Amino acid sequence: MFIVIEGGEGSGKSTQAKALRKHLSTLGFRVKLTHEPGGTLLGRRLRRWAKWGRGITIQSELFLFLASRSELVGRVIRPALEEGFTVVSDRFDASTIAYQGFGRGIDLPFLQSLNDFATSGLQPDLVILLDLDVERGLSRKRVRMDCFETEEFPFHLKVREGYLMLASAHPERWLVIDASLPEERVREIVWKRVNQLIRSRIWPCSSTMLSTSSNPI
Repeated sequence: MFIVIEGGEGSGKSTQAKALRKHLSTLGFRVKLTHEPGGTLLGRRLRRWAKWGRGITIQSELFLFLASRSELVGRVIRPALEEGFTVVSDRFDASTIAYQGFGRGIDLPFLQSLNDFATSGLQPDLVILLDLDVERGLSRKRVRMDCFETEEFPFHLKVREGYLMLASAHPERWLVIDASLPEERVREIVWKRVNQLIRSRIWPCSSTMLSTSSNPI
């Protein structure tokens, strides 16, 4: 399985991605946890420019993210999936549509074609969107803010709108969760949906749900 956790600034993506990795590992699944931008040596170097570079053009920003994603898919995600791992990623291609498309105003069909090229068409089995009020999300940032977190309020509103539009267009693959809920409650909702995905892969004709104490086949 390939599961992606998306959301705006301060929505708790990293926390929930780590929690999901831990839960799946406890049940005996082999799990690879990764993140964007980054996850590879090249990705980590590009991350510094993409998130902390000041004054780079919108086009340069876009191609830095795409290069990082292409490297991540080719060197981490696809090999892990082929070896039978479940991959959990903190961000993937939807981030480009939301941030560079809706946020920056780059043509959406053009972005989708570039995403498809960078990922060779790889799509997540499930995208979990942690939706949070923009003001509340930004208020959660306690550390030095990168070039996205310091963007004006309207930019983040457009990003949120983009995410919600993507989710509504693909309800079969997306799950939207109110990220203002208590952290434990968000984990429960995430696990319920992931559990359903596991069940559909293991027992496609069964109505029995995996419990948190179950051992996977």
